[in-house]
Amino acid sequence: MLNQTSVTEFLLLRVTDIQELQPFLFVVFLTIYFVNVAGNGAILMIVISDPRLHSPMYFFLGNLSCLDICYSTVTLPKMLENFLSTHKAISFVGCLSQLHFFHFLGSTEAMLLAVMALDRFVAICKPLHYTVIMNHQRCTQMASTVCVIGFFHALLHSIMTSNLNFCGSNQIHYFFCDIKPLLELACGNIELNQWLLNTITGTIGMGPFFLTLLSYFYIIICLVFKTHSCSMLQRALSTCASHFMVVILLYTPVLFTYMRPASGSSVDQDRVIAIMYTVVTPVLNSLIYALRNKEVKRALIRAIRKKL
Repeated sequence: MLNQTSVTEFLLLRVTDIQELQPFLFVVFLTIYFVNVAGNGAILMIVISDPRLHSPMYFFLGNLSCLDICYSTVTLPKMLENFLSTHKAISFVGCLSQLHFFHFLGSTEAMLLAVMALDRFVAICKPLHYTVIMNHQRCTQMASTVCVIGFFHALLHSIMTSNLNFCGSNQIHYFFCDIKPLLELACGNIELNQWLLNTITGTIGMGPFFLTLLSYFYIIICLVFKTHSCSMLQRALSTCASHFMVVILLYTPVLFTYMRPASGSSVDQDRVIAIMYTVVTPVLNSLIYALRNKEVKRALIRAIRKKL
């Protein structure tokens, strides 16, 4: 790294300042992490092993489950360690690594959700051409493309942050390393970093969001004008419901964090919102798909029966 900084480590903020709650919260977040890994791991396993789920929709769902496991793994283990540790420090390199993988996986997931919405649009509005348009090669290319874009987007922020000077306090007002808290600690000019955060990250975040909304707009138009059966309409909408709930869960806290001015935020609010999209959302994604998607439920039941 080309940093010219006197800081060699950062001190992370506690999730809560109440000492008595630390053991209880450790158990709660450890349980959430295990549920997340088990739930998303089960979905990933059945998508790979069950031939009935070898379709574009479940291919992307498997990718989403893998991202959710990795996404929470970036922040949760360090948070759990800090519950038990008195010295809640993270090295400079460790901090940049956490920042990189957090934005790499987060931006990749946002773009993947847009790809999943596009998949639903093709399946519902162009069913006769679905297997031709969404063939395995194209699905692999789309998944690979969003990963590459997400990686280089995160790498840009990592390099720019590593070049900042940190000459004052090393206490991050967050429980993990993110761009905004680090910019608050930086000395010197941060206008370029702020512009990159607002413009590049904003585009990567809002672009897929509007593409998702546009896909659902056309899906609704298509269903209203082309579907004359209530049962077909209900079945088509039910296949989109799980995905749309996941989109809302991801974007609501993220937009609240990155689109509001820094002056309008508080440390406690930021902590709660960050917990929502780093801890709660990944575990809810697996529960939503496991409980709402009939094919996933059937595949899980078949897998359990085989084991028994």
